[in-house]
Amino acid sequence: MQPRQDIVRTIRAGSVAIGPAAGKLALIAGPCVVESLDLCLQVASAIREICQRLGISYIFKASFDKANRTSLSSFRGPGLARGLQVLHEVKERFDLPVCTDIHEAAQAPTVAEVADVLQIPAFLCRQTDLVLVAARTGKCVNIKKGQFMAPRDMEYVLEKALSTGNENVLLTERGVSFGYNTLVVDFTALPTMRSLGFPVCMDATHAVQRPGGDRGQSGGNRQFVQYLARAAAAVGMDALFLEVHPDPDRALSDKASMLPLACVEPLLRQVLALDRVVRDSL
Repeated sequence: MQPRQDIVRTIRAGSVAIGPAAGKLALIAGPCVVESLDLCLQVASAIREICQRLGISYIFKASFDKANRTSLSSFRGPGLARGLQVLHEVKERFDLPVCTDIHEAAQAPTVAEVADVLQIPAFLCRQTDLVLVAARTGKCVNIKKGQFMAPRDMEYVLEKALSTGNENVLLTERGVSFGYNTLVVDFTALPTMRSLGFPVCMDATHAVQRPGGDRGQSGGNRQFVQYLARAAAAVGMDALFLEVHPDPDRALSDKASMLPLACVEPLLRQVLALDRVVRDSL
């Protein structure tokens, strides 16, 4: 059984509430990396309209730097200064909260001037100093569970963030390493992490990655994104994370696992139908 709603906190990510008291699903979505201002505006505008039609809260996501690329030659992004300019433009133009990764503790104060959600990448979720400095900004912190961690062990990562007095923490599932270049999702991770008293998010696009599995870059199986998203909705989640691109095959990062923009609304309609059933049963 899922934990009682009154023991799971509802957190704030800018203007968006995430958790049981919000009464609806939140979506964190956007391109993997800031490729250009035009791309980010296109994706943010389209998904914002979809979410308004469907009654979903929306947080735009894109990374200014992907510091964990497989190959030195892989595109990382425009860097901190230009990336934050783009995120600020998206935020101001569409009145949206924005989310982005940080990889180093020194980045947190500067990023927090723009971002409403500071995201801790899965590989770095046990980096104590990074988690602490992100939480100390007072912004919402989205911590992705490491591919090498048991869900229950996120209790200790959560404890680090909460020690700062910041209780706006979201825990995200994105799959577990299983052999070489393969991830699997154990859906018991969602209720297990939610039993820690904080809302949970399912990252349905990174969960279909094949890390380093495509000749120096990450491969993936984007055809399975819809199944993982629907399954997570049936299990119960507070937020859904999707990386989205108008033409994933031409994307500069994570092209094999990103969801085509045209597929977002049909998938969200399916997810919402399942989400309502789960919420009505609690």
